[in-house]
Amino acid sequence: MQEIIVKLLLIVVILIALGLLITKKNDMNKHQRKMLIRILIASSILLVLQFISIATFDILDDYLFVSSGRILRFALYFTDYLIIGHDILKKAFKGIMNRQIFDENFLMAIATVGAMAIAIYSNGDYVEAIAVMLFYQIGEWFQSYAVGKSRKNISELMDIRPDYANIEVDGKIEKVDPDEISVGSIIVVQPGEKVPIDGIVVEGDSTLDTSALTGESLPREVKVDDNIISGCINMSGLLKIKTTKEFGESTVSKILDLVENASSKKSKSEQFISKFARVYTPAVCYSALALAIIPPLVRLLIMGVDAQWGIWIYRALTFLVISCPCALVISIPLSFFAGIGGASNEGILIKGSNYLETLSKVKTIVFDKTGTLTKGVFEVDGIHHNKLEDEKILEFAALAESASSHPISKSLQRAYGKEIDRTRVSNIQEISGNGVIAFVDNHKVAVGNDKLMRSLNIAYINCHSIGTIIHIAIDDEYAGHIVISDILKPNTKKAIASLKNAGITNTVMLTGDTKKVADKVASDLGITKVFSELLPEDKVNKVEELLKVEGKDKLAFVGDGINDAPVLSRADIGIAMGAMGSDAAIEAADVVLMDDDPLKISKAIKISKKCLRIVYQNIVFAIAIKLICLILGAFGEVNMYVAIFADVGVMILAVLNAIRCLFVKNL
Repeated sequence: MQEIIVKLLLIVVILIALGLLITKKNDMNKHQRKMLIRILIASSILLVLQFISIATFDILDDYLFVSSGRILRFALYFTDYLIIGHDILKKAFKGIMNRQIFDENFLMAIATVGAMAIAIYSNGDYVEAIAVMLFYQIGEWFQSYAVGKSRKNISELMDIRPDYANIEVDGKIEKVDPDEISVGSIIVVQPGEKVPIDGIVVEGDSTLDTSALTGESLPREVKVDDNIISGCINMSGLLKIKTTKEFGESTVSKILDLVENASSKKSKSEQFISKFARVYTPAVCYSALALAIIPPLVRLLIMGVDAQWGIWIYRALTFLVISCPCALVISIPLSFFAGIGGASNEGILIKGSNYLETLSKVKTIVFDKTGTLTKGVFEVDGIHHNKLEDEKILEFAALAESASSHPISKSLQRAYGKEIDRTRVSNIQEISGNGVIAFVDNHKVAVGNDKLMRSLNIAYINCHSIGTIIHIAIDDEYAGHIVISDILKPNTKKAIASLKNAGITNTVMLTGDTKKVADKVASDLGITKVFSELLPEDKVNKVEELLKVEGKDKLAFVGDGINDAPVLSRADIGIAMGAMGSDAAIEAADVVLMDDDPLKISKAIKISKKCLRIVYQNIVFAIAIKLICLILGAFGEVNMYVAIFADVGVMILAVLNAIRCLFVKNL
C-alpha cells in the first residue's frame, strides 16, 4: 500500500512540476527554474526505480559478481539522492566548517544520510531517504516561490522609481540619469511619464496619478507654482519642473529606501523566533542523539534484551526530520514582510516590523488638530473692532507674517490678495506659540493671539466667534482682530468612529487653539479628551503624562510631521499625515500616511492586527504540530514519510497563511 501511495505522489509531483515549468516560467527566477527541473528529474528517476524490484537487481549477481546487483541498485538510488540533495549536503558541510552546525540543512543531511546508511546495512528501502529529501526540497521551492512572488507583487505596487529624467538641450529633449540632475534644474515631464524629482511647476498644467504614493486613484490637478513630488505619473499635459531636491533626497528615493529597509527593524516576534531556533535546534539534535543511544543501552545493560540499535537509530533520524523549524523561521518574517507590503500598497508606509507589531497594541491615539483632523487651509471669516479699513488691517497683518510658513500666515496673505513687498518689512521676530512682531513701513506691528497681547501689555477685545482669533496692534495700540477658521477634512468624523471600531479606547486632541475652538472641534468629532492653548513643548509634556497613564498599552501620536517632530519621536508610534512626501514626515514618524486622509489610521491598525493574528496563528500551529509529531516519533508511532509530510505540510500551510497579510484592500 505504501509503495502505491509513493508512486501516485511521484506521478502527481511530476505532473505539477511539468505544469509549473510550462505555465509559470516567467514568474520564476533562474534558481527556482533550476530547482524545479531537479525536482522533476529526481522524481522521474525515483518513479522508474520504484517499478524495478530488488529481485531484478539480484539476478545480476549470477551474471557478474557477488553483490553487483546490490551495488548497482545503491548507485542508482544514490545518484538520484545526490541530484535532489547535493546542495543541502553542501550547505550542511559549510555550516560544520564554519562552526554553525545546528540548522535545518544539518538536520536534513544527518537524517537522510542516516536513512541511506540503514538501507545499505540491511539492503533495505532507499526510497525513504530520497523521498524525505525530495519533499523537503519541494517545500523549500514552494517557500522560495511564495516569497519571490510576494516580493514581486510589492515591487510592482511600489514601481515608482523613475528610470530617467528629461532635460531640454537646444530645443531637443534628452534622457539623463536622475542622479545627474542638480537642484534648480529644469526638467520636462511628458504625458505618461513618472515625475523623477521633487520640484515646482514652472510651465504647463496637468493631472497627476498619485496612486503609487497614496493608494488612492483620485487624480490631482497641478498648475504653475504648485509643488510636485516624485513618483507621481503625469497623465495629461506637458510639464516643466524646477527641481527643489537632488534625486537621492526626493520623495521617491526616500520611500523606496524606507520600504526596502523595513525588514531590518525586527519585531519582538521575529526576535523570539530567532532566539527560539538557536536554542531549539541544538536541543532536538542532542535529544535525537540521546534517543538513538540511551534506550538501546537500557535494553542491553539493564533489561538484558536485544538492544535494537537499528530501530532506535531510525526513530532518532525520524525525530530529526520532524524537528526542522522551517515553518517558523520562514513564515514569521514573511508575515511581517507581506504586511508591510500590503500596507504600502494602500499608501501607508511602515518603517519596520517592530512598528507594525507596536501599532497592533495601540489603545490611545493623540491627534494634532491643524493639518491632521482639519485641512489646515485657513480662511479669513471676518475682521472685528478694526480701527482702520479692513484692507489696511489685512495688509499690515500679511506683511508682518510674510516670513512665516504657518498655515495661518498663508491664509492672511491669501486674503490680502496682493503681491507681498518684503522690502517694507524689517526686524521680524517670531514668538513660538504666540505670534509675530515686525516693523512694517517703520510701524511696529504685533500679530498674534491674546498671549502676545498680554505679554505686550496691550488691552485687547475678546471675540465670541468660533475660530482662531488673530489680534493686531500697531505701534502698541490695539487695531482690531481677524477671525480665521479651519475646515474639517471630509473623512475626519468617520475616521474617529472607525478608530473606535478598530479597538481604540481613548482619542485625545492637542492644539494651540483656544479652548472654545478646540472644544467645538472635539465635540463635533466625538473625541474623548482635548487639551487646548498648548505650546509645542506643552504637547510633549502632555504626551509624557498620557504615556505614564497608559502603562503596557501603546500610545500613537498623529501629526503633520513638520511642527510635531518632538512629539512624533516621543510617542510609542509616531504617525505623520497631511504632509505627503515632506522630509519631516518621513524622518520623524514611524508610520507615514502618503495622503492626508485620517481614515487611513484605522486601516493601518487593522492591517497590523491582522498581521499579528497570522503571526501568532503560525507560531501556535507550527509548535503544536511539531511537539505532537516529536512525541509520536520518539515512541515510533510515525515513520519518516509521515515526518516529512508533517514538516513540509506545516511549512506550506504557514507560508500560505503568511501571504494573507498582503491582502488588505477590504479591511
